Amino acid sequence: MNLPNSITLIRIFSIPLLMWILSSSRFSSVNGEKELLASALFIAASMTDGIDGYLARKRGQITTMGILLDPLADKLLIAAAFVTLVQLNPSLVPAWIAVVVIGREFLVSGLRSIAASEGFTIEASELGKFKMVVQIVSVVAVILDHRWKEWPVYSHYIFPIHWIAYLAIWFMVCVSLVSAVDYFVAFWSKIDRRGVKRRRRAFILSRRRKPVPVPPQADRDVATST
Repeated sequence: MNLPNSITLIRIFSIPLLMWILSSSRFSSVNGEKELLASALFIAASMTDGIDGYLARKRGQITTMGILLDPLADKLLIAAAFVTLVQLNPSLVPAWIAVVVIGREFLVSGLRSIAASEGFTIEASELGKFKMVVQIVSVVAVILDHRWKEWPVYSHYIFPIHWIAYLAIWFMVCVSLVSAVDYFVAFWSKIDRRGVKRRRRAFILSRRRKPVPVPPQADRDVATST
């Protein structure tokens, strides 16, 4: 077990811990203990996504296990976070938003699986990476909104946590849908090009006729007739 894969496993093992902190009554929300601890854990787990990939490339430790576990860990973390947020803060995260977010993750995973079976890969786009950042901001904002609607910053200035969480959630939904369409277009264009190449190859092969061999008996007949 190399270091990048160990970091990925740590991210997976942090998922049930995050859900337990958010749903347990063992931590108090009076002082924001639950919200601060859950936010710190989610941010740390999200940061390991970039760390394990960087170490795997730098050390030359890209393995089949890592290729399998890394995207699985990302999707499990996001799915677990939004399922728990439906229970923790349903006014900001209704069930249908969780369905959209999780459904998008399964759609992209399905497209990548089909692409792999066809012999090509769909790399993460810049829009997909931006979507991940927006998801982190929205999840943390919704968690903090459970305890604080706003933070006093200086004098009469306040930090509007509730409005940031509200806008971040809706912006995240839009970015998730747009990035899903972007992945589908990239997938469809490659599948379409491969289909055209296959049809051309089949057409070319069908026009190549092999010479019909002459039976030995026909050779003898021709020889006797001459």
